[in-house]
Amino acid sequence: MSEDYRGMWKDLGLDLAGHDALLGVLSGAYRDIFLSQKNRPEGMGYFDFVMSEVHGLRIRELLDEKKTGRKIIGSYCVFVPEEIVLAANATLVGLCSGADFAMSEVEKLLPRNTCALIKSSFGFKLGKVCPYLESADMIVGENTCDGKKKAYESLGHLVNNLFVMDLPQVKSEQGRALLKSEYQRFRTAVEALTGVVITVESLMLAIQTVNAKRAAIHRLYSLRKADPAPISGLDALLANQVFFYDNPARFTDSVNKICDELEKRIAEKNGVFPEKTPRILISGCPQAVPNWKLPFIVETSGAVIVGEESCVEERGTRNLTDASGKTVDEMMEAIVDRYYQVDCAIFTPNPQRLEHIQEMAAAYKADGVIHYGLQFCQPYLMESIPVEKALEEKNIPTLRIETDYSMEDVGQLKTRIEAFVEQLR
Repeated sequence: MSEDYRGMWKDLGLDLAGHDALLGVLSGAYRDIFLSQKNRPEGMGYFDFVMSEVHGLRIRELLDEKKTGRKIIGSYCVFVPEEIVLAANATLVGLCSGADFAMSEVEKLLPRNTCALIKSSFGFKLGKVCPYLESADMIVGENTCDGKKKAYESLGHLVNNLFVMDLPQVKSEQGRALLKSEYQRFRTAVEALTGVVITVESLMLAIQTVNAKRAAIHRLYSLRKADPAPISGLDALLANQVFFYDNPARFTDSVNKICDELEKRIAEKNGVFPEKTPRILISGCPQAVPNWKLPFIVETSGAVIVGEESCVEERGTRNLTDASGKTVDEMMEAIVDRYYQVDCAIFTPNPQRLEHIQEMAAAYKADGVIHYGLQFCQPYLMESIPVEKALEEKNIPTLRIETDYSMEDVGQLKTRIEAFVEQLR
């Protein structure tokens, strides 16, 4: 990246040596994983550019917004409603949590056997290498799992203005009432932060903006059902990861452009993998930037990933918000309804997720499912066994993977995945 950004990073309080090391690893991994792919859609050039500037131009845009008085809100979870943030004249961005960093410092605050995602979020803060985190005016945490719930007690001492949202664990009338009250509390906090009162007009525009972004990514999902696959799972994952960082209108336009290209590819039978390549559905934990280990192994082992049942993919973006409300209260109800459909593993019981995975496997014509669990992520690891049983009852081959962000198990994973792909043939 340009030296012009170094002053900006220094002003944000980043550790420049650590940040340089992070960017070096990030750019090297990106080059080896993404740019080594053959026959990529031309439209991926936009997402390549975004990733090359993810800590540069995009951060400068956010800081320019702050100069105009606009607030930046950072979040770790898809349960944080972007509609409310946009309606209050603020910008929502995803926060860094996809790689190991400053682990020796993290383990002074968190137990060693804490979920990799939680430890990663602390590592980016303690290492002072995440400009999104350092530029945020509010950090939103959420009590999805017990690990996060207790970790936010420690994170609150490391960041300014941490808002922790309580989430229901059971889908019931009481659970929905809790989510509604928490979204109202969040709305009040965001309005206080920005000094902007959410109106019918601003909330309607925000709903339309976020719906358009989700509709574009849904269009991309639907095109991945074709055989041969017109786009790799890696590139589709990248687009979903950029979903959480980019300007919403620009992102929507860029995804629709690549979808136009993919439609032409499908008509021409121009795939990134040969026809009849074994088709894999990934299910389980989210894969945040730069966590590309598993999809890279899968797609260099003779298979193509055609869908992801994950927060950083279909689980997090699958539903639109009803835009028919005429008042702020009606639209807030619609927002609660939309997010209450997210079938995260925190819920118990959680039959909707099992049904969703089966529906996705059929819709995407998946030959097999890989259930991906991060080490010590109890909700998804606990659900991996009933998921496997439910899929096997439908005669859908399943492979359970438990891993972390390190590269130490790459050889072992590749051996297992290659054997699984061979089984699918």
